[in-house]
Amino acid sequence: MTDIGFVRSHLVEARPAPVRTSGLVAWTRKNLFATPLDTILTLLGAWFLVWAVPPLFNFIIANAVPPGALPEACKAPGAGACWAYVWSEMEFFIYGFYDIPEQWRPNIVFALGAALLIPLLMPKAPFKRTNAVLFLVVFPVVSYFLLHGGVFGLRVIPTEKWGGLLVTLIISVVGITLSFPLGILLALGRQSKLPIIKSVCVAFIELIRAVPLITILFMASIMLPLFMPQGTSVDKLLRALVGVTLFTSAYMAEVVRGGLQAIPRGQYEAASALGLGYWQRMFFIILPQALKHVIPGIVNSFISLFKDTSLVYIVGMKDLLEAVKTKNDSAIEWQAPNTATTGYLFAAAVFWIFCFSMSRYSRFIEARLNTGYKR
Repeated sequence: MTDIGFVRSHLVEARPAPVRTSGLVAWTRKNLFATPLDTILTLLGAWFLVWAVPPLFNFIIANAVPPGALPEACKAPGAGACWAYVWSEMEFFIYGFYDIPEQWRPNIVFALGAALLIPLLMPKAPFKRTNAVLFLVVFPVVSYFLLHGGVFGLRVIPTEKWGGLLVTLIISVVGITLSFPLGILLALGRQSKLPIIKSVCVAFIELIRAVPLITILFMASIMLPLFMPQGTSVDKLLRALVGVTLFTSAYMAEVVRGGLQAIPRGQYEAASALGLGYWQRMFFIILPQALKHVIPGIVNSFISLFKDTSLVYIVGMKDLLEAVKTKNDSAIEWQAPNTATTGYLFAAAVFWIFCFSMSRYSRFIEARLNTGYKR
């Protein structure tokens, strides 16, 4: 104990109120004007928004021609986006040259795909194994016979008539579904101790990664028929599917290999100590951890594949973007300065919706699985 004390002999001057740490003002000060550089960047960003947003708003919404209007409305001075043109050509953008009386068949395929895919993506949905078998095994077979026909009295619709969003989704779904397991096998093969398997996988990955996708599509269009029996013709859509799948699987293999290398050596040794075989170690111990590390890279490859489907016009397929371009050139009655821009805006919006959905689902899965190393 001590008897030393202090008694203030004068009044302390009033101090400013403490800075608030919550609320709109505090958030703005912290995130937008924390430093002089932040202030400059914020002002530049605000200037850009003031410069860019009003014209875009006027073109897309304020001065836009709504669905149902006549072509003359899109040719009026000052007219904005011609949504009437997009609405009028919507069937072609979705189905391509698919026969109009038979378009109920792609609609059923779309409905079946959504009904099977949505519960498959929901972690808490029941009957996951049955759902996966239906989506990965039954759905492709049913979809092919529904779209192509030739059975149960369905009229044959050749793949040359398929187009638009239908082709984009078919190539994307098939490419994603096949390239993912193929990429895993290639990644495991590249780490194999067997020289032949390792050499083949390394050669395939390095060859595919060194060649542009356009070249792969050309090779699938020209080289693939050479390996078929004499007189056999290979469907254009099949060539595109093979090319896109092989191209994506090579990149997927490197993404998965990165995840495998991130697993500590002790995990391999612990799995071996349990007496597990190679495939048991990989599928029950190593791969679940490795794939968890590389979810962003895997989804990035899927998004890249979805956008690369626009290159299948090389083999004569009319995907969504090519369908928009075709109508922009051929729809004489809708010819106007704003028509082509509106068509490409529509295509960009469709691509953005699918890519953004995949990105958000990736974030959801990351948040759900990210239990030990959240940053």
